[in-house]
Amino acid sequence: MVVVSKRIALIIGTRPEAIKLGPVYQELARRAGQFEPLVIATAQHRQMLDQMLPIFGMAPEVDLDLMKEGQTLAEVTCRALGGLQGALQEIRPDLALVQGDTTTVLAGALAAFYEKIPVGHVEAGLRTGDKYSPFPEEINRRLTTPLADLHFAATAGARDHLLREGVAPESIFVTGNPVIDALRQVASHAPPLETTAAGSHLTPDQRLLLVTAHRRENLGQPLRNICRALRVIVEEFGDVHVLYAVHPNPQVRETAGQELAEAERVTLIKPPNYLEFVALMQRAYLILTDSGGVQEEAPALGVPALVMRDTSERPEGLACGSAELVGTSTERIVRAARRLLTEEAEYQRRRLAPCPYGDGKAAQRIVDALGFHFGSQPQRPADWEVTG
Repeated sequence: MVVVSKRIALIIGTRPEAIKLGPVYQELARRAGQFEPLVIATAQHRQMLDQMLPIFGMAPEVDLDLMKEGQTLAEVTCRALGGLQGALQEIRPDLALVQGDTTTVLAGALAAFYEKIPVGHVEAGLRTGDKYSPFPEEINRRLTTPLADLHFAATAGARDHLLREGVAPESIFVTGNPVIDALRQVASHAPPLETTAAGSHLTPDQRLLLVTAHRRENLGQPLRNICRALRVIVEEFGDVHVLYAVHPNPQVRETAGQELAEAERVTLIKPPNYLEFVALMQRAYLILTDSGGVQEEAPALGVPALVMRDTSERPEGLACGSAELVGTSTERIVRAARRLLTEEAEYQRRRLAPCPYGDGKAAQRIVDALGFHFGSQPQRPADWEVTG
């Protein structure tokens, strides 16, 4: 019997999508003869996406390059939907993989549905319960669920959200999050921090507070509150140096510059490439973030995180203690940081909390599940469970 390899289209628009689908692409490529991975890039984040693709050996089969300055969400969505439908018509894959909750994800799932192409959703089942937080990601992922045929949930909690929404149990696979696969792969190749541009700002005796803050719901006054908290922290702790990786969004750059450009021991840097960012996370004493992916990476590296949002779709880190939800109040952020900077026992408790997001084998489980779906693997892969 001749076995025909299944063509799997990986639809990627942003750096986090490339990070999390990179290990899946590599695992598909390792199973040549069974699968043929093809990358469709929307380039929703042009520069940051281009940094990531070579790390995992990915080259787009189709690059839509759809971003234009000043686009609205509606305009991005419409251009992504039309471009992706055309790309899928050209490639005709056996299945389309999307990851997460970006505009690219929703447009990709809908375009595949229009072409009657099955959809696999990596990192399915994340929910906050508030359709405006995060915005527009909460609705993107909720709308992607009924369009998907296979749901790759990172945790049992995410699986339970899907079950409560009526998703068929046999279509859900608990795999862990491939961000941990990517992190373990990259961490061993991260450059010495002192050789990087970002690392040159630090001295060995300083405690590094690494900051990312850019979410749409935090633009304006919430981001100003965050920046003011950073100023208070460095004024109170003379051994602390803040490195803020400032997102290219003009509103983020403007606010950060206005509030922090003159602050002592606060350095504003462009988003470093992923290898350098991993080196920074490894060196960090504490991470302050509104990012979803960083909430997953920090506990895998044993670094406590303060989550500067009002809601989180990743409650597992909050439950185990590796992360704390602090909102965007200046006072609350400062109070939480002060505790971890002064209470060694509490800091160590957070640092040693188990990582609840994966064990580095998520990509293998996702591709095993695809094999099971297509009949080339007879046994359904076992769900991943947190251990330790």
